[in-house]
Formats: sequence, structure tokens, C-alpha cells
Amino acid sequence: MIILSGGTGTPKLLVGIKKVFKEEELNIIVNTAEDVWISGNLVCPDIDSVLYALAGVIDKNTWWGIKDDSFYTYNTLKRLNHGEPMMIGDKDRATHIIRSELLREGKSLTETTAVLARSFGIHDKIRILPMTDEPAIVSTMILTSEGELHFQEFWVAQKGEPDVFDVTFEGIEKAKPSEAVIQVLEKESDALVLIGPSNPITSIGPILALRGIKELLRWKIVAAISPIIGTEAVSGPAGKFMRAKGFEVSPYGVLKYYEEFLDVLVIDKNDKCPVNTGVDVLKTDIMIKKDRDSKRLALFLKRNIMK
Repeated sequence: MIILSGGTGTPKLLVGIKKVFKEEELNIIVNTAEDVWISGNLVCPDIDSVLYALAGVIDKNTWWGIKDDSFYTYNTLKRLNHGEPMMIGDKDRATHIIRSELLREGKSLTETTAVLARSFGIHDKIRILPMTDEPAIVSTMILTSEGELHFQEFWVAQKGEPDVFDVTFEGIEKAKPSEAVIQVLEKESDALVLIGPSNPITSIGPILALRGIKELLRWKIVAAISPIIGTEAVSGPAGKFMRAKGFEVSPYGVLKYYEEFLDVLVIDKNDKCPVNTGVDVLKTDIMIKKDRDSKRLALFLKRNIMK
């Protein structure tokens, strides 16, 4: 299975997928357009959420960062008039330091992610693949009532409050998918591609915007899980972003966003979606609050899509 992942929703699902599917079957392609250099270290929020979720150390109150982390360094830097745009925990910071040192040694982002995965005890058969090996070359920019903001400034500093008029991926025309991503999509010819329930616009959108990716997906069986229930995003600013890009905030809006390559859409059991769209629509309880919910949804996918 090939999984396209951003933050929050997909890492939640990965907890259950790891229990239901064989680990050697998992190839996870992860968004890097929200990556940012902070205090000399590269922070990769979506990659880290995948790492921490699979390692069982993620903070399940926020679904980012490491559980029971401390913030001595962050607070000390603040007292020394070196404020950081993100509140980075001490254990979390260690990940960024190791990543950045490995990059400076000449390793690729894919290679550094594999090193970190092994360090966190993640099975070496699970492949966690950054969408590109060009660190922070793509930046998700949000055009708002407060001006154009990097995603992290919009979501962290501004708490997602400004009105959103547009979303763009700065640098996307210069970026190329990593060799590992292309290899997986080309060689895993029979593998299902699962788009996790992350924000379609800013978590999955940058992966799809890389040249050649959509063309490869058109030749595969692609299933997506809606991150929208009713007319509201399960979490995060997906609703604002979908409206800004001209899509209805609904499961149907998700279908329309992915429609040029989508074969199956999984929506909530109480939702509706127009039929005769050329996409098979499956219904189940898609809300993930506990690990058992994640496993239940993973089992549903195995029984109804992987058959």
C-alpha cells in the first residue's frame, strides 16, 4: 500500500494501519511543504508526526510533538530575546538537530528520515518517504486578510484566525519528487494508493502538485478518506482552505478535489455524496478519537478496499 500523508488525520489512521497491515506493505509519502528552518534546524512537522505516531510517542492531545515533552530550551531562548515561531519541545528538538546534522553531512532528506525511523524503533520495512529531497524548497503560502503568510505563521502564530483568500505552493515549479517516491509509484504497480484524512489542500495538495505525480496516480487504484464530516473539517483549517480554492466543504468537495484520479471515497456513515460520479463511495464511521477507532477504520479498509 502507498499512503499519501500530511499531519493529524493520517498519522491518527497510521496507528491502526500499523496493527492491521503487514509493515513491509507500507510506503508512506509525506508532505514537506510546511517544513521550515528554525534556530538553525529543519523542522518537518508532517514527517515528524508520522514518525512519532508509528513509534508510539506522539502527543495524542495535539497530534504533533512528543508526549510528556518539556520546553526548557524554548522558554530559555524566549527569555534571551530569541523568540521562535513554533513552540518546540526539548525531545522534539533533538529530532530536528539530528536531521539537520545529517543533512549538513550530505545525506538526503529521505536518508535522514530513514535514520530517524530506525532510531525511533520503527520497523525497517516501513518506508517513510518525504515527497521531495530538496529541503524546504516548497513553502505553503496563505493569502489572508493579514497579508501573505507562511502556513506555520498562519496556523501557529495567527492561530488560523485570518480570512483566507488563496493558497499557493511557492517553489513548487522548481521541486521534483524524490527518486524513492517515483520508484515506489512506478514499481508498486498493483499497490493501492490511499490518501489519508489529512487536509486536502495543504497536506495532500503539495504532493499532488509535484510534476508527474497526478499522471502516475491515474494508472493506479486510488482511495481517499474524507477529512470532512457534514460541512465541517474534522480538525484544522481544511474548510477555510477548500472554500478559498473554490471547493464545497463537504465529502463531495473532497471528491471533486481528487476526481481526476480517484476511484474510491470513504465518507462518514451519516453523510451523503452524489452518485454516478464515477467514484465508488463507501460509508463507515470515520471519526478517530481513540486507537481502537483507528484500528476499526483500518480493518474496514482492508475488508472493503483491499479485497
